[in-house]
This record gives sequence, C-alpha cells and structure tokens, in this order.
Amino acid sequence: METTRAPIYGEPAPMFKCRSFSNPAFTFDTVAGRYVVLCFYGSATDPQARQTLNTFLANRERFNDIDACFFAISTDPGDESEERVREHLPGLRVFWDFDLEISRQYHCLGGTGFGGLSPQTFVLDERLRVLGSVPFMDSAIEHVTEVFKLLDSLPQLGEVYDGGTPAPILIVPRIFEPKLCRTLIDYYETMGGEESGFVRDVNGKTVNLLDSGHKRRRDQEILDEELRRACMHRIHDRMIPELKKAYQFQATRIERYIVACYDANSGGHFRAHRDNTTKGTAHRKFAVSLHLNTGEYTGGKVWFPEYGRQQYEAPAGAALVFSCSMLHEATPVTSGKRFVFLPFLYDDEGARIRDENLKYVDVAPHQKA
Repeated sequence: METTRAPIYGEPAPMFKCRSFSNPAFTFDTVAGRYVVLCFYGSATDPQARQTLNTFLANRERFNDIDACFFAISTDPGDESEERVREHLPGLRVFWDFDLEISRQYHCLGGTGFGGLSPQTFVLDERLRVLGSVPFMDSAIEHVTEVFKLLDSLPQLGEVYDGGTPAPILIVPRIFEPKLCRTLIDYYETMGGEESGFVRDVNGKTVNLLDSGHKRRRDQEILDEELRRACMHRIHDRMIPELKKAYQFQATRIERYIVACYDANSGGHFRAHRDNTTKGTAHRKFAVSLHLNTGEYTGGKVWFPEYGRQQYEAPAGAALVFSCSMLHEATPVTSGKRFVFLPFLYDDEGARIRDENLKYVDVAPHQKA
C-alpha cells in the first residue's frame, strides 16, 4: 500500500525485489525470521556514510544471519563500479538502489545527502515490521550505538526445538505500545466494568446468560472515541497485514471495543467455548486476545483442547489470534489481575451474515461472549 510517509512502529516494511552485490534479483521478504537492519547511507564517497559503514562492519559479529542481518543500501553507481563497498558474509549485504525505488518506498528522499537522500537506518522485527528508524547523526559512532540500543532492547528470538503439533494460532507482538496498554488498564480501573456473560441460542434468539461456573470476567466497553480510534488504527495497521499473510483473510470489520479483566479475587476464568456458534455470532471469523499486562498475575493462560495441552501466553502489547471456530479456554487467574483487549474480526461477507441475523439477536453487541 502506497503511503505519504515513512513506515512507522508496528507497520509492515515495504517489500521489494532488487539487485544486490551477489544476487541479480534479491527478494527481500525471504529474510524474515530474524531482526533486520536497513541502512540507507547514499554514497560511500560521503565521509559520514563511509564511517558509518565501517562502524557497522567493525561490529559484524552482531549480524550472524541467525539473530540479525544487515543491508547497506547504496544510491551511487560508483559504489559498485569502483568497488567501494562489498558484502561480508554472513550477515552484511548490499543493495543497489540506483533508481531510488527502495529509498522512495521508505520515504528516505528529500534530504541533503547524495542524490537528495535523507540517510537513516531502519530496524525491522522477525516479521519484517518496522521497530524504529534512526536518522544519521553528526557522529557515526553515536548513530550505530543508537541502532544497537534498539536491537539490544528486543527479546532474544526463540531457540529451534522439536515439539508437538501446536494449535493453528497466530501470536503477533508489538500491536499496542506500553503506553496504550497502561491507558486502557487505567480506563478500566476508572470505569469499573460490569459482569460479562456469554451468549447462547434459546428459543430461536441469541441471548446473554450469566453463569459464574462457566465464565467469570468483568468487561468495560470503551466509550471514549479517541481511545477507540487509537485501538482501531493499530489493529488495522499492525495486525491485519499479519492476518492476511498467515491466513489469506482480509478482515474489514471489527466487533467490540472492550477491556476485559480476569481478577483472581473473583476467580476470573472462561471455560472451553467457541465464539461463533449462535445466530448472533455466526459472522465472526477471528478472535483477538490482545494482552495488556504480563508479570502482574499468575494463571490466566489460553489453551485449545483439540490441539493438545499446551497453554499460551503473549507478552504485553501482543495479540493472540485464532479462528472463532476453535475450542478454547481461559484458565483461572490465581493471583492478580489479567487485562486483555478482546475484539472480533470479520469481513464484508460476515457483515452480510450479521445483518441477516440481527433479527435473532436479543443482546447488545458489547455484551456478547
């Protein structure tokens, strides 16, 4: 999708195919699975650019192609013809961006560098989403230090292991930033929430029921429009592309803006259920459990009985996404409070089904399971 600004935190990095030092048609999306550093330096004839490249090269042990890799992006044909820069494998590679197509996609043009470049370095996560960008500074060492600070702040990628068959779920980190997570928790604590029920079809109508043995949770609908928009934009920009990539499903609609709280003091839990088994919920395609806090409670994990006994927990700000037709359970919180943002996603066809089934619904949308 073409934008009028550089990609920002959590958004997918622009994909491209480009000639590299050793590959005439390097497909960039093949580097997923490790942290990626993209350095738009311009020309190696620029003293600052040369010093920046040399500083990265002096730390080449940071780029082993397993945990991280580095790409220098040149816009100067002389860098190739005069062999000013070379690859250093593993980990350090060079893209030739002489037509400025990559630089244009990342909105690195309009500066005072070589060819009008605005020199900067992007850091991408293992899903090739933007974690941040660092503009060139007066000191190359200072610039590289800031890039390494960003890399050092990231969690270590998991070890390779042989395990059982996992549930077909998606865990997408860094959807909500820490500040938004805390804002949503504070919003809940201020408003207080209300006891949350679940829905079933009774006598041809989808109705809301309360049964503390089946479910114990309090929900707070987000009534603040600015806060709703903040949540919606992050879901749209940061999570929807991952859903499309993993499941080839284009979500166009979101249902529910609620902060839910599973409190140990009341035995917060939700026993095994599915999210689309009534007329009023048949339109739902994917459930999202976006974790707002971690380390402040025990218990409260999610598992999928049809796929083994493995229990799942995501870091704060991350979304656990799964098909609404999958049986799942939120285990009891045994201490503290677990806060989650819980929307459902569907598409235009789902919207048609939802509209057709409204006549069977006897429950407000935000009250649904």
